[in-house]
Amino acid sequence: MTDITPAEAQEIEATEEYGTATLSGVDLRVKPVTEWRPSYLRALRLADYDAWATGVLHEDDVQTFIDLDATIAEITDFTAAAMESVGETPGKSSGRAKSSTRTRKR
Repeated sequence: MTDITPAEAQEIEATEEYGTATLSGVDLRVKPVTEWRPSYLRALRLADYDAWATGVLHEDDVQTFIDLDATIAEITDFTAAAMESVGETPGKSSGRAKSSTRTRKR
């Protein structure tokens, strides 16, 4: 096993694909949805935005996210934009659709 040099690590990081979303005028990098863990989505549903950011943002952008101390409305817009930028439409579920017909007759 060989050690990765700082230059190699920087090159690897540069080739990773990140989406971007803007929060308070600052662009933050977001990992692709395929790299998100279920715990990150749980944190988002529980409004634990710092934990969510730690999991899905580029490591250099996490503290910026926390320091911006955005409002809930701004964070909601940001998380929606972040999810869209990496291939997920917020509010959409791949779960089973509700039947359009009644299951119980009167």
